[in-house]
Amino acid sequence: MSADNDTAVYQGVTAPVARAAFRQGRVMPTAGIAPGMTQANMIALPADRAWDFLLYAQRNPKACPVLDVIEAGKTTTPLAAGADISRDLPLYRVWRDGALAEEIADASSLWAQHPDLVTFLIGCSFTFETPLQQAGIEIRHISAGCNVPMYRTNRQCRPAGCLQGEMVVSMRPVAADRVADAVAITARYPAVHGAPVHIGEPAALGIRDLAQPDFGDAVQIKPGEIPVFWACGVTPQAAVMASRLPFAISHAPGHMFITDIADSSFHV
Repeated sequence: MSADNDTAVYQGVTAPVARAAFRQGRVMPTAGIAPGMTQANMIALPADRAWDFLLYAQRNPKACPVLDVIEAGKTTTPLAAGADISRDLPLYRVWRDGALAEEIADASSLWAQHPDLVTFLIGCSFTFETPLQQAGIEIRHISAGCNVPMYRTNRQCRPAGCLQGEMVVSMRPVAADRVADAVAITARYPAVHGAPVHIGEPAALGIRDLAQPDFGDAVQIKPGEIPVFWACGVTPQAAVMASRLPFAISHAPGHMFITDIADSSFHV
């Protein structure tokens, strides 16, 4: 497994080229990669837990907007021709009894060992970052070459079956005079989290220190900027932890599945 924090080289590539690099072992956050293409969070669960998760997602659509459900044992999706969901993400997380057991760059052996896995692709806010940039709104984690900061919150999701947990949010600093624009732009993408869930004071979400994200990297907030929070597709991983699920596979936060679907397809 190779690590590469310099994503600038890959920001102009197509989705298939990016997925091929990940399959070959390249590991990097996917923000800014294959701009204009929809990205997706991933969670794979044994079939006996899949109905509970589908219901969990239906009850919490802001945090868990489902883009596709891949049947048990299969690793292909119409969202990306020729892709293999078990190999074409840059980094996977393996969960056992609700705890992170390991991170790996190739999860195909686990799909072979667990042929009953049902995979869910969940909308990702990386998808609307290109429209934000096109509007002249800086995406700080992209310009800084790091991962987006993500935080667990005090907002509990509606439980379903064996699943419970809190909402996770991603944060982007936005200049005060552009916050309304950021809200309007992202609200047009409800399938990838849509409008922010909170603007301003992080303590209202139970976040004590923006410099200490639960996932990803801290970013600078400049004078005149306001922290803006969007629901995040890492929320299912919080549910895995809170519910102590025996087994699951997910993407590593910030390391998404890049589809062949243009972000404009989800613009409403």
